[in-house]
Amino acid sequence: MSWQAEIEDIARRRVLADRCGGETAVARHHAEGKLTVRERIGRLLDAGSFREVGKLAGKASYDDAGQLKSFVPAPYVCGIGAIDGRPVAVGGEDYTIKGGAGYGGGRRKGGQGGFIEDLAKQYRIPLVNLIDGVGGSVASLERRGHATFPGSGQDGFERSVELLGLVPVVSAVMGTAAGGPSGRAILAHWSVMVRGTSQIFAAGPPVVERAFGTKLHKDELGGAKMAVDTAGTIDNAVDTEDECLAMIRRFLSYMPANVWELPPVGETSDPVDRCEDALASIIPRNPRQPYDVRKLIAMLVDRDSMFEIQPTFGRAAVTCLARMHGKVVGIIANNPMFGGIIDVKAARKQTHFTELCDTFNIPLIFLDDVPGFQIGLESEAAGMLRIGMQGRYLNMQLSVPVFTVVVRKCYGMAGGSTIDRAGLNFKIAWPSAEWGSLPIEGGVKAAFRREIEAAPDPKAKEAEIEAEIRGYVSPFRTAEAFAVEDLIDPRETRPYLCQFIDAAWPGMQTRVGPKYRTGVRP
Repeated sequence: MSWQAEIEDIARRRVLADRCGGETAVARHHAEGKLTVRERIGRLLDAGSFREVGKLAGKASYDDAGQLKSFVPAPYVCGIGAIDGRPVAVGGEDYTIKGGAGYGGGRRKGGQGGFIEDLAKQYRIPLVNLIDGVGGSVASLERRGHATFPGSGQDGFERSVELLGLVPVVSAVMGTAAGGPSGRAILAHWSVMVRGTSQIFAAGPPVVERAFGTKLHKDELGGAKMAVDTAGTIDNAVDTEDECLAMIRRFLSYMPANVWELPPVGETSDPVDRCEDALASIIPRNPRQPYDVRKLIAMLVDRDSMFEIQPTFGRAAVTCLARMHGKVVGIIANNPMFGGIIDVKAARKQTHFTELCDTFNIPLIFLDDVPGFQIGLESEAAGMLRIGMQGRYLNMQLSVPVFTVVVRKCYGMAGGSTIDRAGLNFKIAWPSAEWGSLPIEGGVKAAFRREIEAAPDPKAKEAEIEAEIRGYVSPFRTAEAFAVEDLIDPRETRPYLCQFIDAAWPGMQTRVGPKYRTGVRP
């Protein structure tokens, strides 16, 4: 006896599932410049690698003879596949079916508390969330017959939170995300959204209008300008969905499969001993003159290996993943184009990136040109000290190698947050470097105020004292005392760092695993 009839029924239902919300709904979705969730998954993963789970989940109706009349797939698609040959878990809402609203089954396929999160946890592989849904609706009250406590049902964030300490989690906001999906977008190591066609907010414009009487377009409330550039809610933004999917693939190329592995080592034809002559003159002698720090980074790392995170938020700092001699590193550099001063946004960005690198066994390189924390009334009101010291607190618990390269300024508590006091405390400097508790200019005025004010020519006296003190801050004097471990020719920086990163790699293999941090972040 053959099971051919049932086998054909499986095939039929799979065909119906592939139609998503139907021809009309898909056409409307495409007209808005958006791909369906199945098209997104197909373009994200290696060709032919997607193995869907739960394709037959949905709402079916039957005739009197028990034959299938219609089938509406569950509004979530998930499964496993490969990116660059490495396994990943992936899932996303199908917005063409009820706007990607939650499926009322006894077990969720995806979203918070769903099967795909369980799979990523058990298999210890990266998870990609393709978010395009608005979460719960008051309409569910009528269906359920009662209200539920938030976070107490099957839609809790327990697994989402647990995954952040175990495997790389990526969230791509590819439509309008509110409610639960917006929260899950934030519970990720890295996030990206598409300008013009995606938005994210705690509640949408109708709710805001009802609460405050303010009518806003969804792009004003949660588009890329707000979410990425202003609030830093989402890390990166791109112009098209294809760019978004390509960026996900690239981010994951720097990540290990889980915290028990080191990042993948890539092949490179870039000579490890490459020394760029331009580095000898990239730092201006005028301490107030800016320079292009991204150009500086590009001359140090393997060619074309920079992947910047949050490029439009906290712009006083540049954070990027890159490779040195094929090995993944994280780089935090002060950006003199924006003063290099650590403000609240730059501090938030730096702390999050530091934690990302430590979690996934990625060595950190600080390129210091920092005058200190942002000062002033507005900065104090924003809690600069508390947020800034969170970075110092985290740095004291790092387990990865840290390399501090002072290219120009390293002052105050902000400068101290770039030093590996929990580890080797390894610092190297360029001849353009200077450091101290605070810059000479402001420090002299504070320390010698009475002497300066009593002088016949206060300005001349201040300049005289500054010149005298400046002789003591020469990096050569600090190097003579071995208070900085090395003073190097800037052109030597790449081969110098590459050699030490190679040397640190075997020891890093002994310190993999979940990072348990103690205490209370200030």
